[in-house]
Amino acid sequence: MLDTFFEALYNKVLVNIVVKRSSTDVYIEICSKKGVVEQVKESFDTIVLGHDLAEFIDSYTKESPFFYISFLDHAQDQGAIPTCEKNRLGYYRDLSASEYKCYDKKWTYYTSKTDLYALEKRYEKIGVDFVFSPYLILNNFFKDKISSSMAMYILIQDSFVSLVIFDKGTLLYAQHLDMETTNESEDEVLSSIADEDVDLEIEQNINLEDVDVVDVMDDLDDFGDIEDLDSIEDIDEFSEHKDLEEELFEAAEEVLEDEAEDSFNEDYQRFSLIQTSLSHFYNDEKYESQFVETVYIADGVGVSSDLKHYLEEEMFLNVYLRRMDISMEVCEVTKRELAL
Repeated sequence: MLDTFFEALYNKVLVNIVVKRSSTDVYIEICSKKGVVEQVKESFDTIVLGHDLAEFIDSYTKESPFFYISFLDHAQDQGAIPTCEKNRLGYYRDLSASEYKCYDKKWTYYTSKTDLYALEKRYEKIGVDFVFSPYLILNNFFKDKISSSMAMYILIQDSFVSLVIFDKGTLLYAQHLDMETTNESEDEVLSSIADEDVDLEIEQNINLEDVDVVDVMDDLDDFGDIEDLDSIEDIDEFSEHKDLEEELFEAAEEVLEDEAEDSFNEDYQRFSLIQTSLSHFYNDEKYESQFVETVYIADGVGVSSDLKHYLEEEMFLNVYLRRMDISMEVCEVTKRELAL
């Protein structure tokens, strides 16, 4: 009774943390009895609890004794299993090195004990109240679809692809895919494709048989007939200025090309991982495989249109994308857990 009284006097501070490949997103909501009174989001160029990150979080949590620190689970070894029956869990996976929990008496999500303890140790200065599975995030984000349809649902992070297949609320299959463990053969394939495209373009654009040597020599003779070269110094200055502009333009072009190539490589990698995972679902006798026609993607990174194109053109899937702010969705699941 006394706890309820004091709780009514203070706002609740919800701190939601998403650790990415090379940075950390923090989204904070301050809630009163009437609703959300403040929202703030910051990103830090670190994946550890540095001084700036800890100070930022502390500046909000010190205002109330009722604060909650939530994380999106970023363990590599995690996933979900289509049962809650303890005697059936081992049929799908050995969970002796995992922490696991049943969801709604229907399916089980799990994570690495080692990674979980490491997370708690790394952030013990601020504390860890909740660690949410990506599958809980997906389940909440697509709750309007999952309960009524059969489809594949995917959460895209910068380092992971979390994939799950539901049939009207029943989980059939799930896999957590790591972007950091790219198969070297995929890199070789992408490299060979790029090399072949360059060679083909050179062949198409340069045909030595079309070059007339006599015409080239005549052009050089015409150039030798120019007598007015008084302004040669101006030409040199103009040439230097032009060279600088060209260098800057070429540098900018290279940056754009590199970004486009990185985006292509990552989206192709995501497509390959999804394709392989779906093939596993179809061919593994452990799972009640059904033909998947529809895919809902929660895009947490801003993928290019290439990924949608690959899935539609190569796998004949109906693809729907929704942009997701992952840290805000972690907050939504936190509020659901606290019944706010």
